[in-house]
Amino acid sequence: MRVLFSLIASFLLIVSCKQNPKSAEAEKQDLAEAVSYDSFGAEIDDAGVLSMEEAEEKFKNLKEGDTINFKFKSKISDVCQKKGCWMKAPMSNGEKVRVSFKDYGFFMPKNLPELDATAVMNGKAYISVITVDQLKHYAQDAGKSEDEIAQITEPRRTLSFEADGVLIEKGE
Repeated sequence: MRVLFSLIASFLLIVSCKQNPKSAEAEKQDLAEAVSYDSFGAEIDDAGVLSMEEAEEKFKNLKEGDTINFKFKSKISDVCQKKGCWMKAPMSNGEKVRVSFKDYGFFMPKNLPELDATAVMNGKAYISVITVDQLKHYAQDAGKSEDEIAQITEPRRTLSFEADGVLIEKGE
C-alpha cells in the first residue's frame, strides 16, 4: 500500500512540475495583446501591419493616380494644430507621409508629436501633387511663420495616405 501511495505521489509530483512551453505564435499573441491602443475612425486591429520600410516599398511603386490599400505603423511627427485634421508620419528614408482622414470623419489629438506617439494607420496610399495655395494653407494650419509661408513657391509631390481607421499606442 505504501509503495502504491509513493508511486501515485511521485507521479503527481512529476506531472505538476512539467512545464508547458508556449509556441512562438502564442508568445507573439501575448505580446500583441500587451499593447493597448486608443482607436479613432473605423474599428481596426494591429494584425498585418507593414513596417515603415515595407510601406516605403509600396509608395515607391506608385505613380500619380494610383492607389493601394494597406496598414502601416509609424511615429507621428506633425499634427494639424487647428483641428487635428491631418498628421505626418516619417518614413525611414526621411520622407514624410501626409495622412488625412476619410470623409473628414475624425480628428487626432494635437499633442501626438510631444508624446512621441506611434500610430497604426489603415487606409489608402497614393501620390499627390500639392499646389502652392494648398501648401501655404497647410503651413498656416501647422502654425508656421509668415516668412516660412512666403518661401513656398513651388508645388510638391507628396506621399499621401487616407486613413479610415487609426490606432494610437497608449503610453505606459
